[in-house]
Amino acid sequence: MSNHRHPGNGQGVNSPNSSSATNPNYFENFSSMSTLASAAHAQGQTQQQNHSIHAHQDHSSAGFSDLDSALYNVLADSGAGANPYGEYDETTGMDGGHVGGHDGGFGAAQSGNVFAGWYEQHGLPDILSNFQGLSDQHHTIRVEQARNGTGAGGPGGLASAGFNGGPNAAKANTQGSQDRQSHVAKSSRPGRKVQRQTTESSEVSPVPPPSQPSQSKASTPLETERLSKANTHSSTRTVPDRSSVRSRSDFRPKTSIPTDMAPEDYARQCILAAYSSRLNPFALHLEEYELLKNHISQLQVTSYLNIRNGILRLWTRNPLVSVTREEASGCAKDYRWFDAADVAYEWLVRRGYINFGCLEVPDTTGTLSRMKARQKTIVVIGAGMAGLGCARQLQGLFAQFGERLTARGEEVPKVVILEGRGRIGGRVYSHPLRTQSSGNLPPGLRCTADMGAQIITGFDNGNPLSIVIRGQLALHYHPIKDNSILYDSDGSIIDKERDGLLENLFNDILDRASVYRHKVAQPQTIEGDRELIEIGRDPTGEGGKVIGMVQSPKDSALQAGSTAEGSTRNGDTEIAPAGLDKLTGRAHIVPGSSSKAPATAQAVALGWPLKEGAPPTQTLDLSTAVESSEHPTLGAVMDEALRQYQNIVDLTPQDMRLLNWHYANLEYANAANLRDLSLSGWDQDIGNEFEGEHAEIIGGYLQVPRGIWRCPTKLDVRKQCVVKRVMYTAEGAEGDSKAIIDCENGVTIEADAVVVTLPLGVLKEQSVSFEPALPEWKTGPIERLGFGTLNKVVLVYEKSFWDEERDMFGLLRRPEAGESLNQGDYVACRGRFYLFWNCIKTSGRPMLVALMAGDAAHQTESDDDDDLVAEATEVLGKMFAHTHVPEPLEVIITRWGKDRFTRGSYSYVGSQARSDDYDLMAKPVGSLYFAGEATCGTHPATVHGAYISGLRAAAEVVESMLGPIKVPSPLVPPKPRLDSTTYPSLSGKRKADDSAARRLRDLREARLEAFEAEIKASLLEKLGERPTKPGRGAANPFLLYQKDHWVICKNKCDEARRKTTNNPDAKASRNEVRAALGQMWRDASDEVKRPYLAETASNKEANSASQETFKRRVEEWDKAAETFRMEYLEKNPSKPSDEEVALLEEAQLERETTKRARKLGGYVEDSDSSYGV
Repeated sequence: MSNHRHPGNGQGVNSPNSSSATNPNYFENFSSMSTLASAAHAQGQTQQQNHSIHAHQDHSSAGFSDLDSALYNVLADSGAGANPYGEYDETTGMDGGHVGGHDGGFGAAQSGNVFAGWYEQHGLPDILSNFQGLSDQHHTIRVEQARNGTGAGGPGGLASAGFNGGPNAAKANTQGSQDRQSHVAKSSRPGRKVQRQTTESSEVSPVPPPSQPSQSKASTPLETERLSKANTHSSTRTVPDRSSVRSRSDFRPKTSIPTDMAPEDYARQCILAAYSSRLNPFALHLEEYELLKNHISQLQVTSYLNIRNGILRLWTRNPLVSVTREEASGCAKDYRWFDAADVAYEWLVRRGYINFGCLEVPDTTGTLSRMKARQKTIVVIGAGMAGLGCARQLQGLFAQFGERLTARGEEVPKVVILEGRGRIGGRVYSHPLRTQSSGNLPPGLRCTADMGAQIITGFDNGNPLSIVIRGQLALHYHPIKDNSILYDSDGSIIDKERDGLLENLFNDILDRASVYRHKVAQPQTIEGDRELIEIGRDPTGEGGKVIGMVQSPKDSALQAGSTAEGSTRNGDTEIAPAGLDKLTGRAHIVPGSSSKAPATAQAVALGWPLKEGAPPTQTLDLSTAVESSEHPTLGAVMDEALRQYQNIVDLTPQDMRLLNWHYANLEYANAANLRDLSLSGWDQDIGNEFEGEHAEIIGGYLQVPRGIWRCPTKLDVRKQCVVKRVMYTAEGAEGDSKAIIDCENGVTIEADAVVVTLPLGVLKEQSVSFEPALPEWKTGPIERLGFGTLNKVVLVYEKSFWDEERDMFGLLRRPEAGESLNQGDYVACRGRFYLFWNCIKTSGRPMLVALMAGDAAHQTESDDDDDLVAEATEVLGKMFAHTHVPEPLEVIITRWGKDRFTRGSYSYVGSQARSDDYDLMAKPVGSLYFAGEATCGTHPATVHGAYISGLRAAAEVVESMLGPIKVPSPLVPPKPRLDSTTYPSLSGKRKADDSAARRLRDLREARLEAFEAEIKASLLEKLGERPTKPGRGAANPFLLYQKDHWVICKNKCDEARRKTTNNPDAKASRNEVRAALGQMWRDASDEVKRPYLAETASNKEANSASQETFKRRVEEWDKAAETFRMEYLEKNPSKPSDEEVALLEEAQLERETTKRARKLGGYVEDSDSSYGV
């Protein structure tokens, strides 16, 4: 299972290009364009099978000529010209009002591209993108005539990509660049002027909030692109000034480490940066281990990690500008570590941990000679999140490492994206609503419905989309609150206490089924010194064997479970699901498992009364369900556990409906019936989920792929190129390595490498042929992994009749059998309209999105549109019986299974899948590379998983061209030894040990030391000891809580360790206890936390008062001590003894004698300092 398996999670639907980057200055002139487009398509789509647009009572009569005239009039009014789209008239994309296209149902086919091109030539917004191919085949859009008579031609506003920064956006950017210490000028955001930075001052002017004027006329990154073309002499830079970059010999250590920050605070920021980048701050990634295992020792691992974490800190604090090699070297504390910093920097850049996303990176490409090699071509198949992310990353990597290619006479490769649809985004698609008028959306944003990807499942703990959405594009987003309410099938509200009781029972059933989970062995790597890393210090020594010579964990700090993307859990700790997140259907996890407790005892502990006669020690026996099939499924085992629980506790029909609502939520997360999920691997990605608030993009998720496509420059996306065949060079084959891609429209393109981002459903259908055929190890996981379906029914109303502050509400479904206690009766219906999302805050219109999960998703593929609308209206009428529920004005129904470009929604672990299938999906085949959510084993079925896979595929392509990262040897030169061999001038003594100068120096030092001791003794006698710094009361409530509960928690963790290992002497590690205490603190009630919070508040006040007192007393003491010292020196001066005076004369004579001797020998001493005279 994975972060939000939902088109709202990461994958989605189909339909045409929709998000246009529009300058807000054009809104007034084109205020009615979206509704004009909708009116035309309301007629044009009526004849298309499975994808018709209906009008309530009376179909719209507007044809192509009406749209033609309307567009002409609007453009004429704006001064665009007499016939601004003459090229459009010559195309055949629309015929008699019918939107033609391929099987995918693209609208306006070729005409849309020509029309869009005209707009770009004239500097006007791409208006056609708001309605071009308004609908994809097999997805239904239903437009109802408004009761007030406005209809499809009513008031509305123009669509916009909406990259304006919002109140939630880019909060950290104003501080991010303040500590980027470099000698390179940077800028951090369009509209921000940046001064050249130095090591003394690296502060950058903060970003003005959206309510304040900016230095630039541009209001979005897309407008900045247009303005930069108009004013090439702008003082604002978007990339470092490469002309000022100095050579490696000019780099200086510590220049990227703030001098005005405590080492502990700097270390804390570095650690958080690593966690925010999916890396363990205390351990090497497995790839880092393989790279460095023969080059650094165990002690040096800590120093390397401090450098690597420091580089990540630079990036996460300001992802609007790239990190340079010079800045990376500045994270080292010694010149000798420059090579290690360079290796860390290149690994982070190549693997997409820094310098990724929508930013302009420095172009290092050099000048080629006349004789140059053929320019290579990289083809990316698919313009979804994986394809766009891969292509953008490839362009960035080629720019940053371009000098290596030009140095060997090669041009930087070009990157081409082939997209079968008439739009970008893939399963991320925000469909524009018919009515665009909205009073609650920020200016410039469209009213849209997210047909596919919808929910961002946590920005924290490493989600790269946090960098893109919040740190670069600065998109508005709406944090989702888990304030759901459940309605029974008759419309009554479910009692929360009863809901909690059933939810706990469901969690226990899920926990007992998870006993059969396949436990994957965690790879091993090396961990640094955690305590030193936490305080920002390097080890004092560097010796020892290189880490590659360590044979076992007993020989060093070899750790398990620290190499995954941000995973830090111990490989021996048993983790178990602890319920589902209602927002995403994802399973929460906790250490340990309750499955070993007898079922009766667990039921009592959960608050259930036992049936009369139930044995107190009865437990569940699931072995029969597990062994009855060669490939047991999660659903079969959970159903058996539920059946046995019915013999222990009394379950009512309402209880069965509640339990099956949770079943449906789990099916929503996996886009499949639970009986299709592998029992051993359904949640193979558990533990990799991101943290923080879930959110929705205001104005549509499509802004994200569109931003990646356009920023900083447009990627070469060739739409409506449906790939039908890929001829590639298999691994190990001899001869030409070029691949040939054939498209249905006759386009053929040669490529040196091909990145395939086709959805798993398309690969399963084999609609794209590969020559030679893919090997069995690749086709095996394609067949074994599942590709599920989740559909949506979008309902748009004139006004809301629900609580607008509640983000979602659920509905229990009654089976056809009525009040049934048979679990099998609920399977077909439990996912129908089981959850409604309230999208009024993100769409700008009163809109509900109903989810169709499990079997209901497949039923939607063939259900009649009118029947679905009637059913939705009926159930909503029961839920909101206190008010009238009208017919929706607009209805959009997705049918992902019939979409030829997806054949479903997202992947899941099928019953026959193997534990390494996701890894095999990602593995290259010759010149073919693979990306997409189904190739990301750590985050499958998610948008961020698709994006991460694109970064990974880009790294693989670049490595095939540049080769692996070269590690110098030695990587860290040994410290120089100041001996006579290295420094001959230090050999021998310049003066004999018994020289007069030496004896004079010793005698003087002894006298002054004794005199200083006299002053100190007198000072102490007069003033007493200097005030010492007072102790500080604990200012962290968790530390107080930890002190009180450490022993209790440790005993529990020790007991859990003994149970999981069957070792009576096993004990939990300190880190396990810390983690468990942290969870206990987070789960503690406000009443439990209150005394600790009160004590820390009191301690903080006391600490502040004592600090002020201490500071005042120290100042007074120092002032008095200085006065006393001056008076003492005046009254009791220290005078040389007679012996000193005699030695002084002898030393002077000795010096003169030596100088005369050296002068005769041709050498004159430059300094007398060594004599101490």
